Amino acid sequence: MMKINRILMAMTAMFAITACKTSQNIAVKNEVKVPLTFEQKASDSATVAKLNWRKYFTDEVLVNLIDTALKHNYDLQIAMQRIEMARAGMRYAKANLLPTVAARLSAGQTDYAKYTQEYAGNTTTFYDGNNIVPNPLNDFNIGLMASWEIDVWGKLRNQKKSAILNYLAGIEGKNLVVSNLVAEIAVTYYELLALDNELQIVKQTIQKQTEAFETVKLQKEVGKTNELAVQQFHAQLLNSLALERETMQKITVNENKIHLLTGKFPTDINRNTEALFNAIPNDVQCGVPSQLLAFRPDIRQAERRLQATRCDIKAAKASFFPNINLSALVGLQSFRADYLFLFPASVGSSVLSGLMSPVFNRNAIRQQYNLSKANDIAALNEYRKTTLNAFLEVSSELSNLENLKEIKRIKTEENEVLENSVITSGELYRSGKAGYLEVLIAQQNSLQTKLQLIEVQKKQQLSVVNIYRMLGGGW
Repeated sequence: MMKINRILMAMTAMFAITACKTSQNIAVKNEVKVPLTFEQKASDSATVAKLNWRKYFTDEVLVNLIDTALKHNYDLQIAMQRIEMARAGMRYAKANLLPTVAARLSAGQTDYAKYTQEYAGNTTTFYDGNNIVPNPLNDFNIGLMASWEIDVWGKLRNQKKSAILNYLAGIEGKNLVVSNLVAEIAVTYYELLALDNELQIVKQTIQKQTEAFETVKLQKEVGKTNELAVQQFHAQLLNSLALERETMQKITVNENKIHLLTGKFPTDINRNTEALFNAIPNDVQCGVPSQLLAFRPDIRQAERRLQATRCDIKAAKASFFPNINLSALVGLQSFRADYLFLFPASVGSSVLSGLMSPVFNRNAIRQQYNLSKANDIAALNEYRKTTLNAFLEVSSELSNLENLKEIKRIKTEENEVLENSVITSGELYRSGKAGYLEVLIAQQNSLQTKLQLIEVQKKQQLSVVNIYRMLGGGW
């Protein structure tokens, strides 16, 4: 046995020397240097990404919708099953490190030809004194078989590490789905509130336009205006009625989108339209760019995948080296069934160890190694791209927040001016100092500005939601 071990060690060293010629390290830098601060903010490590979404969102209706979505959303359930798939792959890779043991139960019969060595040997071999080994010869076997690949070069260990990292990447993928789901529910909810407010304004406008239309008809009857004015006021009213229907349809679409996200069939979504005008934070804590690496699920997922490809490279390199396998067999064997359980005569065993080095399939192994390197470079670029995209998203949204504040201030002032112009044009028209076209234009401009003001308010709420998601919050 000592001699066999020495021979195996010598053969291993010889094969290792020849295999090392084709396996060279690949040096790829995976550091991603991000700026120290965002351009719009001073350096401060405080970030809203650390807040739980229940604390970040204060609207009770929105919180309940998010809670329902996290329990019933189908995309999230699919992501959970992907994690289970990755977990199974991880367990399979771990199992490869252990010996495999299988039970064996077999029965067979061989009829040797007369002019063969086996036939000649059987007919001249006696057992139990005067009995000759029969022909045909039966073979009954009950036992255990075991095999084990000794992971000298770390191939199986690196495959296991790769499987674990892919499993962790799957968890980060689930976290990404959760973060996006929380944000998408909030975005759709605020879009729905904005449409509710738009519908209220359109209804109020329709009421005023109806009153103005009736007034113009009366003025025509007494000769103070003409048919063209009546037609113009009527057309404006019809346009608003059509706008009312369009807005109602948009509300239905957004409600159904929320139902899909929450995994529920349509029900009434009781909501407070005034929630759209809840206070917007004057200053959103965004932390420093380096924190994105820790909080953004998509960056964390890309990092895990990159680490997995590094393990795949090591496993592929180890394939150039010879495999060392041990196999063993122990059990009961006999050519007669009634002798099968005679102890210890029917007990047999065997042990085999061997080295196997690739020769003719080395090119296939080399291509697998090249594929692993290509996957690694692709994963590295994906990691860099994801990190860059995260930084640019946050930077753009911070700028958007600041600009929306100024836009809202301007639009609020414009709305006040146009509301006064509607009152003024109406008074001038009744006193005969202004034409009906001036009244129509003033009303139309006022309606558009009110709708624009609601749109700005909505964009502010969406920006607050998006910055939370972009910083890595919500999961």
